[in-house]
Amino acid sequence: MKSFFKILFSIIIIFILISGAGLFYLSRGLEDGRELKINNVKLSQVNDGIYSGEYNSGRWSNSVEVTIKNHKITKINVVKDVTFSKKDVTEELITKIIKNQNTNVDVVSGSTVTCKAYLKAIENALKK
Repeated sequence: MKSFFKILFSIIIIFILISGAGLFYLSRGLEDGRELKINNVKLSQVNDGIYSGEYNSGRWSNSVEVTIKNHKITKINVVKDVTFSKKDVTEELITKIIKNQNTNVDVVSGSTVTCKAYLKAIENALKK
């Protein structure tokens, strides 16, 4: 009977450790992402071409390619997506950026950090 309780206790401890590690992974970079400042990019200073940019912060790390033609954003391709991506959020954000022709757009409700991560990668691409 002692052996059974030892095994049960060990399983509970392992479960707690795994849960804690998972929670740490899911929340790492969350506060930094909320506070992330996105700067506007002057497209008049960006020549035609395809520009690569990335943002690295835990599960929000991503990389993008931004196509510029005649000083306008014509296409944004997500090369490496965030860990828990939502296709509809990504599409909505990209549509807003292309429509407004800058990174100063409202983020998608409920996906603030994810949107800011994409916006920072796009900014990084166009500021090179």
